[in-house]
Amino acid sequence: MPDRSTICAALLAAAMIAMPVCASAGWQAAEKVETYAVQGATGLELYRSIGRNGPKLGPTRAIAYTTFDLKWSRDYRESGGGCRLASVKPWLTIIYKLPKAPANLPAETAARWQRFFAGIQAHERVHGDIIIEMVKKIEAFSTGLSADNDPGCKKVRATLQKRLGELSNEQRQKSRDFDRADLGPGGNVHRLVLELVK
Repeated sequence: MPDRSTICAALLAAAMIAMPVCASAGWQAAEKVETYAVQGATGLELYRSIGRNGPKLGPTRAIAYTTFDLKWSRDYRESGGGCRLASVKPWLTIIYKLPKAPANLPAETAARWQRFFAGIQAHERVHGDIIIEMVKKIEAFSTGLSADNDPGCKKVRATLQKRLGELSNEQRQKSRDFDRADLGPGGNVHRLVLELVK
């Protein structure tokens, strides 16, 4: 998986919407949705169009994709030779990439597409929740982090970077585990695809 991103790698990007999705102590995550066009009049045609037009992720293409942009404001304070991270504030945007079908689908296909799209969107929001959980853990670990005899706050920064790496790896593993269950045979996304194309 690419660094700092989570992929729904089944088989997804350009109108954008921004809205708040999660609030924590003094910060609020934002959500951005990007779409890419798919064409067809039947479920099978739409799914084949996803295969042709979805974003390329390595050798394959994806139905949908979740990533994020994360920046931090950190207040490092030195006193008495030591250092303390007095406060932190994340600036988080969750970015979803989803397929967009034509507006004039036949009624039966439209109903199938709506069920498919709602399910894919719900799948991606789980990835978003995993990302938000990671950011909250980083915030909790960071706030008040301190070290004695730490001119330049080098010890505090090194401790923080180590933990950031661990939490990032944990987030990616949770997302991989979720995809493995949801995308595999009998999983929710697998079922959604079968219902769309049958």
